Amino acid sequence: MRKLLLITLSIILFTACKQKDNNIFFKKYDETDQLQEQESHESKRMQFKLIQSKYLDMNQVFKPFQEDLAHFSEENYQELKPLVLEQNIPTIQNSIKEGNLSYEKLTLFYLYRIRKFESDSTKSLNAIIALNPNVVKEARARDKNKNNVSENSIFGMPILLKDNINTYNMPTTAGAIALAENKNTTDAFIVDKLKENGALILGKVNLSEWAYFFCSGCPLGYSAIGGQTLNPYGRKIFETGGSSAGSGVAVAANYGVAAVGTETSGSITSPSSQNSVVGLKPTIGVLSRTGIVPISSTLDTPGPMTKNIVDNAIFLEAMLGLDKDDSESIKNDYKFNLIDKDKFNFSKTKIGVLKPLLTDSIYALTIEKIKKAGAEIVELNPENPKFDGFLTLLNIDMKHDLPLYLKNNSDKNVEIKSVKDVTIFNLKDSILRAPYGQQLFDGIVKDSTTLKQLEIVKNNLNSEGKKFLQALKDENLDVILSINNYHSGIAAVAKHPTLTVPMGYKDSGEPISLTFIGVPFSESRLLEIGYAFEQLTKVRKLPKNYQ
Repeated sequence: MRKLLLITLSIILFTACKQKDNNIFFKKYDETDQLQEQESHESKRMQFKLIQSKYLDMNQVFKPFQEDLAHFSEENYQELKPLVLEQNIPTIQNSIKEGNLSYEKLTLFYLYRIRKFESDSTKSLNAIIALNPNVVKEARARDKNKNNVSENSIFGMPILLKDNINTYNMPTTAGAIALAENKNTTDAFIVDKLKENGALILGKVNLSEWAYFFCSGCPLGYSAIGGQTLNPYGRKIFETGGSSAGSGVAVAANYGVAAVGTETSGSITSPSSQNSVVGLKPTIGVLSRTGIVPISSTLDTPGPMTKNIVDNAIFLEAMLGLDKDDSESIKNDYKFNLIDKDKFNFSKTKIGVLKPLLTDSIYALTIEKIKKAGAEIVELNPENPKFDGFLTLLNIDMKHDLPLYLKNNSDKNVEIKSVKDVTIFNLKDSILRAPYGQQLFDGIVKDSTTLKQLEIVKNNLNSEGKKFLQALKDENLDVILSINNYHSGIAAVAKHPTLTVPMGYKDSGEPISLTFIGVPFSESRLLEIGYAFEQLTKVRKLPKNYQ
């Protein structure tokens, strides 16, 4: 009898252990050899000190979905792939309307796909920081209320947020351990708008810590919370772009329908370009910044990052709204207007081309295609602007804006109250909290520029930026064309919107994008021209190891 009891107990323990092991998908691995390989990378920023997060336990992040994913098989995943991968929102909505897909299945597909790749040490991209524990339940609720949903609606679409955007049921860390306890916040204004329009908040994505205004010359896409984000087109080979690295990578790898990024100067255009996705940096005031960890109230804005222009337009519309708590916020009645897709082409468009960029063969060939498609091309060679004081602008804005966020929008349990507090906190364990240093934060603390002096700096920068882009008005141009984030800083200080669209791939396989710079509040026109370009070229392709 005793022997039988021992055997039974052993079976129970064995079964329990096996079940426990079945729920462990993410295992730490020895990355020593990989880090040694990175030391020979030609780019200093790609010479990583670490790849895996030393803070996150992804098994805990996925714990709320154990039961749901236990009933979602590889076979289910493969069946849904043609309905989801690279499909735009209208196509997905039509598949749901026809009964071939549901919001629940769509959500489970993305959760399964994220786990599938992120738990594979040869393919993990370190793109995800947190997941909404209620998202499957919320998706089921959307399925019960899916009557009369427009194909051009964000309703039921799983969306990812850069982890400097407040959400009430997930931490908002900006990638920093100093904000690890920033768990109980209200939703940012744009998150409220997304939810009002029925979007599903799937989770939070990694970013360059403090939106890449923290360490100097450090890797793009690194944060102490999330580890090192990697580019799916060239894992550990190509940079991810920053600071919205996780947003660009997650969209490129089809980890969600779309993602929100934020930009101060190039932080949407850079990762969109590097990961072959569409990124819109709207004019300041088009989208609210309330509830977003700031760098600069002068230049900051969130923006949509998507696989295509149609999704970008739908996504932008879903975040619009007048925010009384954001002094720059404006009432904008932009409506999705790409339904009559056939009418958008390059006839009757006048486009500025930057002459020095014509030495780039992909850019030059692209301009020829646009010209043949009917656009009037005007070659420009503006004088490079003086960027004196740009760092000062960021320093002083952040010195004042971060304490306001911490006072008004952060969890009351967060103990830091200023940039200086963060630097002191990090020094207590710099290997974990700031392995690449915190030179830019130290610079903020030391900068003694007054607010009166700052206004002069802002005005000078704005004037220089506008001078560079003056041809938009003088020549009555629809847009000026740039490459990647080459002129994002100029557009930022001039307060002009930019739209980045995949343009092609270099011989190495690295993505390269065309960036459209428009006049303030011309987002609708940018999307129209961007759509015409996208349909003319259709170059975006899935990263080959993530198909």
